[in-house]
Amino acid sequence: MALSGLKVIEFAGLAPGPFAGLILADNGASVIRIDRPSAPSSDILCRRKRSAAINPKIPSGKVALIQLVSSADILIDPFRPGVMERLGLGPEVFLGNSNSPGLNPKLIYARMVGFPRTGPHKDMAGHDINYLALSGVLSMLPGTADKPCFPLNLLADFGGGGLTCALGILLALIERGSSGRGQVVDADMVSGTRYLSSFPLLGILAPASPMFGGARGSHLLDGGAPFYDIYTCQDGRWMSVGCLEPTFFKAFIEAFVKAVPHGFTLDGWTPTVDVQFDRNEWPKLKEYLTKGFATRRRDYWASVFHGTDACTLPVLTPEEAAALDSSSSPFPVAHPRIVTPRAAIPHAGSAESLTLRPGQHTREILTDLGLKDAQLEEMEREGAIGIVNARQSKL
Repeated sequence: MALSGLKVIEFAGLAPGPFAGLILADNGASVIRIDRPSAPSSDILCRRKRSAAINPKIPSGKVALIQLVSSADILIDPFRPGVMERLGLGPEVFLGNSNSPGLNPKLIYARMVGFPRTGPHKDMAGHDINYLALSGVLSMLPGTADKPCFPLNLLADFGGGGLTCALGILLALIERGSSGRGQVVDADMVSGTRYLSSFPLLGILAPASPMFGGARGSHLLDGGAPFYDIYTCQDGRWMSVGCLEPTFFKAFIEAFVKAVPHGFTLDGWTPTVDVQFDRNEWPKLKEYLTKGFATRRRDYWASVFHGTDACTLPVLTPEEAAALDSSSSPFPVAHPRIVTPRAAIPHAGSAESLTLRPGQHTREILTDLGLKDAQLEEMEREGAIGIVNARQSKL
């Protein structure tokens, strides 16, 4: 696999940091998650990772961590600014500076925070919804007439955060391949979300596209257009309509008009292909589609548009989507795939692979580092490490 042979130290966190580590692990890197001894974990992004429970505030634990990072290719720091420096594990310890050489000058030190490090919010706590708010993107998202809605925690945490951080790590590895020097990857979720959203932001800030401009909820892509929206069916389930281009809209509206109950109109009005870009007709078209979709069940509409160019498809539940996935796995698999022709595609694993007990692999990881059983026992007594035995790891 592309990243086989690379060693990653991922300090335990939530959402974006573990997702960046998951991307690396899914592509062959050996990822060790550093947990706190005796700390619980709700992380489910731990496929193909191992866990070592080490306390850097205990001297022997800090020494072990420094040894681990000194032998690694990549470190993922998910903490707020200054935390790693206070622990004595900042970038200069490993990459060095003008005054002293570092312990691991080839290390890729990936740092991910919520807010830009030089901005007015750099020391504040926050979550996806807050980063999304400051990015300017939340104000553009669909919702009600009163306020926009947020798409779970996908945009800032995972798109602008974890995925962008993983991209930065890969770019740093390419740079290291030519220069031989380690790099600091400085990622923040506000800036990452803005970059991820370049298309709509550029459309608003430097208008060059008819898809943007005007009030929220009036654009082609934010629910303003009746032919790019979600509609509720008779059984309470939904259909997605995305026929932006005239050819696709023609296929959609002609099939739709034929599929509604015989005689169905809106006060005698039935839409034709020429109403698509007549904004004066949009409210009437939206009402017609809303009432029309409500006359049939979702699966009926799915069958009407299956195999057509109407760009109209059912909104699947997570279970339905998993059953339809080409990987045949109930869980999301690594994507994109980088495979040799005819090579086996890695499986996403089982439900058991979603759990990783803190300290589950402490003994084997530190033994590989050269520590002896007596040292490990002493460190465990000091509270410097946590060791989960084989029986506990299965509980």
